[in-house]
Amino acid sequence: MKVLLLEDDFKLSSEVRVFLEEKKMECDAVYDGNLFMKQFRQAEYDLLILDINVPGINGMEVCAQVRQVNKVTPIIMLTAFGEIEDKVDAFNRGADDYLVKPFHFDELFIRIQSLMRRQLQPQNADEIIKIENLEINLSEKKVYRDSNEISLSPKEYQLLVLLAGANGRTVSKQTISESVWDINFETGTNTIEVYINFLRKKIDRDFSPKLIHTRPGFGYYLKSEE
Repeated sequence: MKVLLLEDDFKLSSEVRVFLEEKKMECDAVYDGNLFMKQFRQAEYDLLILDINVPGINGMEVCAQVRQVNKVTPIIMLTAFGEIEDKVDAFNRGADDYLVKPFHFDELFIRIQSLMRRQLQPQNADEIIKIENLEINLSEKKVYRDSNEISLSPKEYQLLVLLAGANGRTVSKQTISESVWDINFETGTNTIEVYINFLRKKIDRDFSPKLIHTRPGFGYYLKSEE
């Protein structure tokens, strides 16, 4: 997961970057709104975190400019401005969440997790997800590979939909455990691996191309690499 951070307090910026990297995220940090927009256009990011009062283009305007070209990447405003008018302005410009300084890093992480889980959920209940020759009918909760119906358990189905909804991005074990199982569920050391293997046997073993892949140390993703 890649994060682009706009923060002109160098100490806080460094602390946030280190914290996110400890949580297995990549984080690029800039201190200026103009530099942020330049970096945003040069690379793809899964999450944007914006301070408001920064040099160059302020965070509110950065948010608005991002939303002109990108409607889906989550944006968290991270700012000392705590008035309700500021929050309304941020949400009207396209922000997804708003966290007032000072804040606890754990709260920032929880909000990031919440936004990313929301991103991974298909928005249309009648949607049919198609990836190569894999088809997932969300309204009927049926799965097909090469037009052959695949019988999945409820947990296998939830796991498959989660991976497919990520559009090729890596989904962490933490996100899987929180999304597919109850947040308090003790996954042990290999529960997720076992279910991934179940899916591979049913989805990939007798079909081509292979779709379910492991990114060691990070999680799993679903896409064709042929």
